[in-house]
Amino acid sequence: AKYSSLIASTMILSSRLLSQQVRLLSRPRSTLVVPTKRHGVFARPLSRNAVIESSVSSPTTAFPFTSGSLLVAATLLCTAVNHIAPDNDNASLVQCSAPLGAEPVMLSPEKESATGILFPRLCNGMTLAGCGVRVKWGFVKVYAVGSYFDPLAMSMIKSQGEAEVKKALLDPSYPRTIRIVMNRNLSIDKYTAAIIEALEPRMNGQDLESLVEFQKLNPKVDLVEGAEMEMTIRGDVLLYKNAVGGLGQIKSAVFTKALCDVYYGDDAVSPTHLKSVVEGVKNL
Repeated sequence: AKYSSLIASTMILSSRLLSQQVRLLSRPRSTLVVPTKRHGVFARPLSRNAVIESSVSSPTTAFPFTSGSLLVAATLLCTAVNHIAPDNDNASLVQCSAPLGAEPVMLSPEKESATGILFPRLCNGMTLAGCGVRVKWGFVKVYAVGSYFDPLAMSMIKSQGEAEVKKALLDPSYPRTIRIVMNRNLSIDKYTAAIIEALEPRMNGQDLESLVEFQKLNPKVDLVEGAEMEMTIRGDVLLYKNAVGGLGQIKSAVFTKALCDVYYGDDAVSPTHLKSVVEGVKNL
């Protein structure tokens, strides 16, 4: 209601501009009045038959509204409408946007309960399915981890029961991003050693050189609280974003399958994450 006067005024202005434009275009070209000279500038006739009425002491001036003016009016109207605050319950789910080059704003993030770390709803074009915490020695909350999946790719799986969902989670052909956010400071050597320690026994002695490649993807910079890493799995390819924003990849079906087992297998490193993801996939 508070925007009704603005919308009404804009609509009146648009109507007047349209009416004036129609009157201007409907006048015969041969009777348009233009001054022969004004402020030292000669006017060029609009047509061969244009009549120059130099005897008129105050030449008629056409109202200077064009189609551009109508466009401005229409823009004003759209702006007024778009500024109306939504009254429905989905107002908090409005799409996320940010100026070019700026950091996107997280709308409706999910909080990991043990650490309080927030996970945005979208990451690398995929949707958050669930998150949990990686605990070491029974009490140290090392990092929070969240998993993102393509809802379309999971659409046929999510309705087939928990067993099928868990089977799909272990299959690297279903694209996903594993996002890790540190809950405490940790040396990069301890971080990579822990990942490799979890991966190696699951690889059964195959393609172990990929573990060396993974270690090289992490620069010798210790991790601080809040540092983020992203591991995107697409079949036999791992796309990795390290804590300083560097990008790299590993091509190994053995590696990606083992990584899936680390986070989604029966002996997953974060049971809370696995439980959350299994439930979340059903709601994608």
